[in-house]
Amino acid sequence: MYDLLPERPIDAAEIEQLLDLTFGPARHRKTAQHLRHGRAPLPGLSFVLRDGDLLAASIRHWPLSLANDQPALLLGPLAVRPDHRGRGCGGALIRHGLAAAGAAGHGAVLLIGDAGYYGRFGFSADLTAGLSLPGPVAASRFLGLELTPGILAGASGPVGPARCLRAA
Repeated sequence: MYDLLPERPIDAAEIEQLLDLTFGPARHRKTAQHLRHGRAPLPGLSFVLRDGDLLAASIRHWPLSLANDQPALLLGPLAVRPDHRGRGCGGALIRHGLAAAGAAGHGAVLLIGDAGYYGRFGFSADLTAGLSLPGPVAASRFLGLELTPGILAGASGPVGPARCLRAA
């Protein structure tokens, strides 16, 4: 039986261990990490999935700004323990996180990830075609989802960390 819970400060060390297990130390050099560096994930939009006392999975969302100062969210990292993969843990966290983001009034979510996996949740590289990141990423892995229809239409220019934190 899994419990899907809001991330708490006490979860941080355990989440870092899960991220190391899932992505390894190279994760600190990735483009998405540059967008997160020195910032905290958004409270109310970051969640954990527990299997009893065991942290089975986690997801975080971070504030971004598009070139026109339009706010957006960065989803990630999504991490699932290797022995819990294939059980729907990641999908449950994504659906829950997207519902929470929409309920909080956020209009767009961006991520760097596998289009084959995230496409089933509505993410598409077509929505980020005019946007650029502050580091190397294959265009097919830079994905977007509109929570507000049309909000990414014609979006272009650089994506960066939000200049101010938008409360969830």
